[in-house]
Order: sequence, then C-alpha cells, then structure tokens
Amino acid sequence: MENFTVSLAKLSERVNMEVVYSPRDLSEINVEIAEVNRPGLFLAGYYEYFDNLRLQIMGLAEMNFLSVQTPDRRYEALDHLFGQMPPAVIVSRSDELTPFPEMLELAQKYKVALLRSNEATCVLMGSLISYLNMELAPRITRHGVLVEVYGEGILILGDSGIGKSELAIELVKRGHRLVADDAVELRKVSNRQIMGTAPENIRHFIELRGIGIVNVARVYGVGAVKVTETVDLVVQLEAWDPTKNYQRTGLETEYYEILGVKIPSTAIPVSPGRNLAVVLETAAINNRQKKMGYNAAKELLIRLGLDDTVD
Repeated sequence: MENFTVSLAKLSERVNMEVVYSPRDLSEINVEIAEVNRPGLFLAGYYEYFDNLRLQIMGLAEMNFLSVQTPDRRYEALDHLFGQMPPAVIVSRSDELTPFPEMLELAQKYKVALLRSNEATCVLMGSLISYLNMELAPRITRHGVLVEVYGEGILILGDSGIGKSELAIELVKRGHRLVADDAVELRKVSNRQIMGTAPENIRHFIELRGIGIVNVARVYGVGAVKVTETVDLVVQLEAWDPTKNYQRTGLETEYYEILGVKIPSTAIPVSPGRNLAVVLETAAINNRQKKMGYNAAKELLIRLGLDDTVD
C-alpha cells in the first residue's frame, strides 16, 4: 500500500505554527508518521526507543528541565536531540516559552526545522495527531456516493446507472449533506473508524445523467455539503431480484469490510415506485438507534414472546 507524507508547510498552516528556523522551504520537508513525541526522557539521558521520524514537541516540562541544567549539560542534551535530525522540533506555549539560543544554533548545525506555537502542549499535540492521522491514513477509492443523513455517514454503492447520484441529490433537497459523488476516498484513521471525503478536484460536484455536472454548494448552498464524514453505514443498491431473500427483520447485522474495518451494511433493492430517499433516512435513524443499544426487531420478538430466539 502506498505511503503518504505531509509537508511541514501544510501542517504549519493547519495547526498555526511560526517558523524560528528552517533549512529550506517548509514545503520540501515532509512528515511520514502520525505519532509525535515529547523528548523528556531523551533529554534526561535515556536514548533507547527514540524514533527520529516523529515531530519533537518541547513543552513546559522539557523547557523547565533544560533551564535548570548547566549550560554545558543543556547544550549536550540538545545536541543529542537535534543530532537525531527529526523532521522538526516544535516549542509550544510561545507566549511564555522562548527557544534557548542553543536550540537555534543546533537547528542550523544539523539543518533541523525549529518551529513554535502559542498553543498549550496537549492541545498542540492533539491537533497535530488528529491532522496527521487523517492525512497519513491508509486509503482506497471506491466508486460510490457518500452523504450525511441525520448525522450518519452513509456510503452508497451500486452498479453504474442504478441511481446513486439521483438519490444523493434527493437527500440534499431534503436537508441532508453531500460529501462525495462518483469517487469516494476512504481513509482508515483508526482500527474502528473509516473517514470518507472527495478528491479535491471534484469536491462538491455531482453528475446527473441527462443534466450534466452540478455544483451542489453553488446550487443548494454551502450548508448542503460537507468535506469529510465518518462512514457509519454502507448501503448497496441493487436491481430488484424477486428470487433473492432480502433483509426483513433486521435481526442479523451484515458488514462490509473497508481496509480491515467492518462497517454495518444493508442491501436495498431498487424498483419503480420506491422512495429510496425515505428508505435511506429510515436506515440512518435505525442504524443510529442500534448504536445506542435499541433494536426494534428484538423488541418486537420480546413482545411476541419469542425472545428466547434473540441472541
């Protein structure tokens, strides 16, 4: 699987950091992994298990530790840190913490970017990890449509021409939001979560056969679109097959696997006269209820006195 990187320029713009020193343009310096590190143990002399691919965050504890060291000991500790040549060393709380002169000297010596941010250390780390997890996540692209319906991200799959885009535009008219049409970029941001978005060059556009390309944000307003959304349910549209036994009770949950993550899934048959927008709205609400611990099918069986068959 392809490995992705994020430039320090993009990261600095997103997390609002300023440059103290950079050996070259930030767009030429890339971050390869989502983890960040506070090098307190490393500065204290413990050099095992240090990953020099991580961004190094210098917070209040690290800076105060260095401030009580002798100049020679401080220089030695920082020399070890910058000598590992991480992508960047970032000083947080810039309104109260100022990089030591040795930091600038060693950053220039080893050609390591030195940045600063006025964010609190924990907030800065959270923002960096969240953004890096999204940008560096394993990803695949699927032919389909992603919409947000009542807060649930629904990935609509199906053969070309079955009506995915028409269904999406009907949902938008009913007050829901479009995330992606035709090509959906799916990213595994954790072992339990898949985030979906649209490739930037086709974002907010939708293709309707017989009409052509429509800019949903322009036609229906910016409230009708969304940039990213978690995939909570996969709906597979398929032509009605009278010989197939479709889900009738909802007792058994089916799953669709995306990058090793299992997402609840359902197959919805398409036939003339069916109001698929209403069906999808109901599916979204039902899926939300199941996540909250309520299953209508189980309650019905209990009322009928057949609860022994319920798992």
